Amino acid sequence: MNRPLSIAFALGFALVVPATADDGKSDLKRYCTGDATTFCGGMDPGGEEMKACFKNHRKDLSENCRRAIDAYEAKGGK
Repeated sequence: MNRPLSIAFALGFALVVPATADDGKSDLKRYCTGDATTFCGGMDPGGEEMKACFKNHRKDLSENCRRAIDAYEAKGGK
C-alpha cells in the first residue's frame, strides 16, 4: 500500500471508530432524561433503583426513550 493511501485509510478509520464505539448512552441521556425526571426523580441515574423504576414504568415512557433503551440493550448495555 502506498503512503498517501495508508494515511487516508488511517484517517478515515479514526473518524469512523468513535462514531461506532458509542454504546448508546448518549441516546439514553437525550431521550430518557425527561422520563427519568418525571417517573424516577431523585434516583441515581446509573443505579439499580433507576433501572427498576424504568422497568416498572416501561409503558409510561416516551416512545423515543423506549427505543433508546431497546437499542442500548441490543448493543449489550445492561
